[in-house]
Amino acid sequence: MNRVKTPQSRCLAGVARCDVTPVVGTFHRMWGAATHNRSTGVHRPLTATVLYLQSLSDDGQPPVVLTALDHCLLWPKEMNQLLDSISAATGLGRESLIVFFSHTHGAGLMGLERKDLPGGDLIEPYLKDLATKISDLVRESQRRSVPATIVYGQGRCSLAQNRDYFDAERGRYVCGYNPDGVTDETVIIGRVTSDTGSSIATFVNYACHPTTLAWENTLISPDYIGAMREVIEAATHAPCLFIQGASGDIGPKHGFVGDVDVADRNGRELGYAALAALESLPVPGVEFEYVGPVISGATLGIWKYSPEPVERASQHSRWIVRQDLVPLKYRSDLPSRADLEQEELQHRAEEQAVIAKGDAEAIRNAHAMVERTTRRLIRFAPLPPGESYPYPVIAWRIGDAVWLALDGEHYNVLQRTLRTRFPNVPLIIGTIANGSTVWYLPETTSYGLGLYEEEVSVLAQGCLEAVIEAATNVIQKLIEA
Repeated sequence: MNRVKTPQSRCLAGVARCDVTPVVGTFHRMWGAATHNRSTGVHRPLTATVLYLQSLSDDGQPPVVLTALDHCLLWPKEMNQLLDSISAATGLGRESLIVFFSHTHGAGLMGLERKDLPGGDLIEPYLKDLATKISDLVRESQRRSVPATIVYGQGRCSLAQNRDYFDAERGRYVCGYNPDGVTDETVIIGRVTSDTGSSIATFVNYACHPTTLAWENTLISPDYIGAMREVIEAATHAPCLFIQGASGDIGPKHGFVGDVDVADRNGRELGYAALAALESLPVPGVEFEYVGPVISGATLGIWKYSPEPVERASQHSRWIVRQDLVPLKYRSDLPSRADLEQEELQHRAEEQAVIAKGDAEAIRNAHAMVERTTRRLIRFAPLPPGESYPYPVIAWRIGDAVWLALDGEHYNVLQRTLRTRFPNVPLIIGTIANGSTVWYLPETTSYGLGLYEEEVSVLAQGCLEAVIEAATNVIQKLIEA
């Protein structure tokens, strides 16, 4: 081999960003163990960043509009309202709109079912304002779109670690750092550069639950993503989008704390790793070519960057969007709504009983059980009837790269497997795309262990593997097209 190709995409691209930080005092508690309701301040602002991508060909293909949003997720009802509002305001079909949630657990859970809780009255107006702001960003990014090239690269970061830990003393699994677990440390990065040479944006695709900050934190925060962006944007002078990978069983080694300095430290670790990979990227339109030997003290082999062949450059503009539906079976032991409502009433009665006794730890534990049941009720409400869920695998190919947008929280084996099967294809694997209707997708071997991820999943054993096979099939068809 005497030439090394540079993975690239050619398209129209534009970017826009705004601050979407809720008002201090908005309902903030989303951890079962938390004792506060309202936020008390801001660690770092939350942002929404829109990257507008469209084919260079005038062939009528719809654009792909990505919104990197600093929130954990939205429930299906709120998610559909947001997408409907953006679609109506911009004239773009919903199939073009993809929201990649950073999944920060420090932003507050914006569910309308919390409207009667302290600070909950601020949620509905916030969501309406959020839809307006993102709609404005979509239009702005579309106006700013220009011919551009995305150059892809790869780095590594050890911030993320497996979080299915077996507590041998108590004989059960807990959700926490597992030093013996397997993790994909891959950081996929991209730099979007206009044809005039200006940097439009960068992106970072990495799998790690943003759970540095937990129940002790009362500040609105993007978690580690905020400091990561700060590191990269200080060097690139362009907005950086974060795309959460398959992090269902992955989180930061040092997490579940109230100290924002830990979140910033975690963010800088990822930021420096991503920045190192970005610094290694060449300019668009070149390949690394072996020139030949030079006689010196040793016979040196000289490589240099040179313009890529014309036929190769023409391939970078290929644009194909595909969506396949995969039927994923529901769990056979899903409780009925009536059972869940009865369970919620029981937990609320238990909560009131311990509140009367004034036992702080018992109150916290009782509230956690109420929160679990409330979320289960919300999870089951939007599921279509039948034995299976029609799961969308959304993928698009731009030049050399394939992008995936997947609903839910997938175990890390998904991206490890796909990257092993397609080692020469840049894969941008975005999860929690437009929310998490199906919740967790654990791997088959994780069922029956008493894991939290299995407990809250609505899908049967083997569904993650079905998604992996479906994604493999979609990727294969895209790269062969």
